[in-house]
Amino acid sequence: MYFVYFIKSASNSKIYCGSTDKDSIIRLAEHNRHSNQWTKSNGPFELVYYEKYLCKHDAINREKVYKTGFGRLVRDAIIQAVSAKGGFRNSAEG
Repeated sequence: MYFVYFIKSASNSKIYCGSTDKDSIIRLAEHNRHSNQWTKSNGPFELVYYEKYLCKHDAINREKVYKTGFGRLVRDAIIQAVSAKGGFRNSAEG
């Protein structure tokens, strides 16, 4: 399973989009442990959205779309819709 995910910085509200073959909750924990320079200077983060894919190629292509001008508009619309419904809840939260 592959994931495309959005995490939001609690310190400055910036959104990061990434893809991974790890569960999105595990990847969030890695970001919060400062796994790279960008996350080190922009954390802590909360997971706001994710999508599951069976194919790595599909996940990478979707991530690339979200990092384009139009894709950012789509990403922001998704985040706004999730927020309007009370926010993202993962299965671990119940």
